[in-house]
Amino acid sequence: MTAETGKMTVGFIGLGIMGQYMAGHILDVGHVLRVFNRSRHKAEALVDRGAVWCDNLGDVAAECDVVISIVGYPADVEEIYLSPGGILDRARDGAILIDMTTSSPDLARRIADRAAAQGLSALDAPVSGGEGGAKAAALAIMVGGDPDAFAAARPLFEILGKTVSHMGPAGSGQHTKMANQIAIASTMVGVCECLAYAKAAGLSQAATLDVVGTGAASSFLLKGLGPKIVAEDFSPGFFIHHFVKDMSIALEEAEAMQLSLPGLALARKLYRQLVEEGFGEEGTQALIRAYAGIVGGNHAA
Repeated sequence: MTAETGKMTVGFIGLGIMGQYMAGHILDVGHVLRVFNRSRHKAEALVDRGAVWCDNLGDVAAECDVVISIVGYPADVEEIYLSPGGILDRARDGAILIDMTTSSPDLARRIADRAAAQGLSALDAPVSGGEGGAKAAALAIMVGGDPDAFAAARPLFEILGKTVSHMGPAGSGQHTKMANQIAIASTMVGVCECLAYAKAAGLSQAATLDVVGTGAASSFLLKGLGPKIVAEDFSPGFFIHHFVKDMSIALEEAEAMQLSLPGLALARKLYRQLVEEGFGEEGTQALIRAYAGIVGGNHAA
């Protein structure tokens, strides 16, 4: 960090649907930004705006006060943090490492323990809000880890989100995200069944949304994704295959706690069907395919 300006050197690893916007917000406020992504072309727009490209993730970690990652799967998180030459091997003394991937609580704890043994801090900080929230810097950010590290990183979190909450020790951010995904899963089933029923009854789906969206059934998903369902717009703000991954983590954690979640199990079964049919890279609103008889056709571009 530069004492005179308060600006940091921030590394960002993972420039997908959400990461590209999040990294851009950090660049916009004047922090030095170093980036790495497996597909370099996804970094080109940021490099054109002043970000520094690094040839590998270790080179990102070696030069940064804070390293942020948001990748796909727990296996990806484990690889970038724990593999030889990875983030933990190369991070500078005193660095704060922030994984914003939705991942395993146990993996978050393992990373935090190893980081602490090396004089580093690691936070698990998954987010909710999808592409729209990332683009608008309006994400909900749920954080687990050392409170002092959270306090130090909070100015960065506030660049990216409107709701920033420290939820407890390492792994607590991931547990909170699991709770979030559980709520989304059953709500999406309800939204799709609502619209499937309306169509079968001969109602206008759009008019149904207008009415029920002002009553007790109103929700972000009903009002935000309901119109996309009606329009058969299945473009992704969040990929189905990533959502299946999240639901699987949540069900594994629930099983370990001897907790039955039948609603979540049903949602995962329906979404898995869509992945098997080739719709894994559509948005979560494509769940309507399981009810509307359009599985197997009408792939969104």
